[in-house]
Amino acid sequence: MATTTTQGAAVPGQRRGGAGKRRLVVVGNGMAGARTLEELLERGGGEMFDITVFGDEPYGNYNRIMLSHVLAGEDDESGIVLNPPEWYAEHGIDLRCGVRVTSVDVHAREVQDATGATTPYDVLVLATGSSPRIPPMEGVRREDGSLLPGVTGFRGLDDTRAMLAAAREHRCAVVVGGGLLGLEAAHGLRAHGLDVTVVHSPAHLMNQQLDAAAGAVLRTGIERLGVTVHTGVRTSAVTGDERVTGVVLADGRHLPADMVVLTAGITPNAELALRAGLTVERAVVVDDRMQCVDTGLAGGVAGADGVYAVGECVQHRGVVYGLVAPLWEQAGVLADVLTGADPTAEYHGSRTATKLKVAGVDVTAMGLSEPEREGDELVVVSDSSRGVHQSVVVRDGRLAGATLLGDVRKGASLQQAFDRQLPLPEDRLRLLLDLGDAAQEKGAADLDDDAQVCNCNGVTKGDIVGAVQGGCTSVKGVMDATRAGKGCGSCKGLVGQLVELAADGGLTEDPSVHWYVPGVPLRKDELVRAIRDQHLTSVSAVFAALAPDGEHDAKSTMGLTSLLRTLWADEVVDERGGRFINDRVHANIQRDGTFSVVPQMKGGVTTPDQLRKIADVAEKYDVGMIKVTGGQRIDLLGIRKEDLPAVWADLGMPSGYAYGKSMRTVKTCVGTDYCRFGLGDSTQLGIDMETRFQGLESPAKIKMAVVGCPRNCAEAYVKDVGVVAVGSGRWEVYVGGAAGASVRKGDLLTTVSSPGEVMTVVGRFVQLYREWGSWLERTYDFVPRLGLERLQKVLLEDEGGLVAELDERLEAAVGAYRDPWAEGQEPRTPGQFRTALPLVPLPLVPSRPMGAPGGLQPDAHSSSGAVPVTAGASS
Repeated sequence: MATTTTQGAAVPGQRRGGAGKRRLVVVGNGMAGARTLEELLERGGGEMFDITVFGDEPYGNYNRIMLSHVLAGEDDESGIVLNPPEWYAEHGIDLRCGVRVTSVDVHAREVQDATGATTPYDVLVLATGSSPRIPPMEGVRREDGSLLPGVTGFRGLDDTRAMLAAAREHRCAVVVGGGLLGLEAAHGLRAHGLDVTVVHSPAHLMNQQLDAAAGAVLRTGIERLGVTVHTGVRTSAVTGDERVTGVVLADGRHLPADMVVLTAGITPNAELALRAGLTVERAVVVDDRMQCVDTGLAGGVAGADGVYAVGECVQHRGVVYGLVAPLWEQAGVLADVLTGADPTAEYHGSRTATKLKVAGVDVTAMGLSEPEREGDELVVVSDSSRGVHQSVVVRDGRLAGATLLGDVRKGASLQQAFDRQLPLPEDRLRLLLDLGDAAQEKGAADLDDDAQVCNCNGVTKGDIVGAVQGGCTSVKGVMDATRAGKGCGSCKGLVGQLVELAADGGLTEDPSVHWYVPGVPLRKDELVRAIRDQHLTSVSAVFAALAPDGEHDAKSTMGLTSLLRTLWADEVVDERGGRFINDRVHANIQRDGTFSVVPQMKGGVTTPDQLRKIADVAEKYDVGMIKVTGGQRIDLLGIRKEDLPAVWADLGMPSGYAYGKSMRTVKTCVGTDYCRFGLGDSTQLGIDMETRFQGLESPAKIKMAVVGCPRNCAEAYVKDVGVVAVGSGRWEVYVGGAAGASVRKGDLLTTVSSPGEVMTVVGRFVQLYREWGSWLERTYDFVPRLGLERLQKVLLEDEGGLVAELDERLEAAVGAYRDPWAEGQEPRTPGQFRTALPLVPLPLVPSRPMGAPGGLQPDAHSSSGAVPVTAGASS
């Protein structure tokens, strides 16, 4: 990218930008800098500023938090990209990738970069982030100041690539630092089969977030992964001449290592600001408007005027933040200040909270982890055998802090109490345990009217009370009127309490909450019975026979269409008005009116011939983007509606069902053919499962996975159905998992002794879910609603004698399978694939070539036959 800029000094306040725009220079293209740009653009900043961004790394913006997932093999580089270079170009931003700013002249208002070029500014934002802290250890650096080969930080994409490369060649690693980053590094390296040791100088792991008891529980979980942990001891030296050979502890012990990862904290990158004459203490000092402070050492000129800072390089009111949420808040305030969107905008600090998964263990931490003054209350619930530790700190009747490890279900309610400083129940155990509702009702009654109840949609207690006073007397009615509880759902219990209090005895239950669809007043079992008894095979017939006054209800048509296709297989009368556009054209509509096409790749396995066809189709139809999905398939985006039949014909591949409420995909690992850890042929079993269950209509989408060992490379534990090989020919079957907006590990339904038994058990579960599941109810809600014990009795012990009927109806549904893309040759209606109006495509990110940064990387283990397609963004 060109780096030529205007040379010469700038007069303070002078505008040189195009069309009267001010010149904004952002130094740093990390998460804080890029978020500031996003917030700025949302407020119309693109019309106010000519924007130039400098970034040390030769990439666009990516999610550093997800680097641990890349290291562990759970994601690839393309999956963590936030803003690719094309995004900057689309918004008229001049991105200088891989160009370091070396100095700032606050009087001339210009920055100089490593190429020698100068760039003038009217407004400067420093978002220089932080670097790994290098502990004072002998031998860690060579004479030229560089790190000894084999020693690395874990801060950026280049670090991650280096660690992955080293993991392929070496077998022993030491991680210095047992905080979040260190444990994630240890977990990732362990996943590659390395012997890993963590050395942490404080007395317990994650001491910044956890108390000693929680740290001990976490340590047990980490050690169960096969990681060795040393706490309360410092690393004093690194050994090795040409390459690291180990570390020496302060007590004299030597730990062999051919890789050392430094994760012992971070250091704010403040040197640039310091050299510019700005005030730097622990980091770059800013005021409440995120503006930097002049030291006064440069002749009294107000050099800090027009200079701002944001992110991990910032010190605000004596505090330096290393969490994402405060950085986001800072970015929002700075965008308000720079654009004038809110002239009174100020940043007053953040109440920090952490929600994360450390080496597979859920952790939520907020505020204090331990009492700090006399009168503080500490409530602890701990069960080390289950890896669960929970504690709360209460000060003056308000929540001052909470720590949840292993079981974080109370996290949402505690977060609300912490953020809003809500009154707490007198029985403090109710904060962690479900002991009844009396105290919670008292807490709900004591809430102020402006207390926010639904954080997702900004609904207050006053809004809920107002809805009741306006005539809503049911919980559902209030939720529909205010959208309370329509986000993550964690506030539904509190919403119910408030509605009941406000109704003051006049609370009613909306009977429609039990109906399968809103337009037919019947529960699902009643609706199914009526449809079968009256042999209703079309949506119109259902409305005519069962809806009040035979009235058609548009909100019910999709659910009824899906149910009829489940019940009748080949007999259903296909009425196109009963389908959403995706189901009518068998492709996924995009924001610009074009469509996404995902051909089937059973088990994520493809062939060179299929790949050539996909490439030819992409070129022939000018596909806007080619994307590898999280379901191990290839997505072709930007296809026009009228081209869909021709695209399907040219591909010659079946539909991948990436658009409907149906069975989607079976993700697999490579199993026993290639993987040295494989205990079962997961690839073939996954292919067989996808072949059998392909396209089955269901209340909501179904995703499956099969893995050849408990290392879980295809994420079977968090799928609707997950199958895990555990050795000696045995397979575990898990149901009800999720890894999307909701995250839930599946429940172990049973362990069987053959792939055939897997097919039988999974088929019965799928058919039961198809018949008993509510419309749009995912399995991660369906399984807890029925309960694992009941599912086991019905499916495994044949309680109620349903198994034979489930098998029979599933067989009929499987036998009725037809590839929906065949409709391209014989459209159901004349206009099925006709576009009513000409499309104006939105700009799409062009497809990256193979091997490009952030794109698909060639697999060194691929053969010339079947090629496993592995992770990407979720489908």
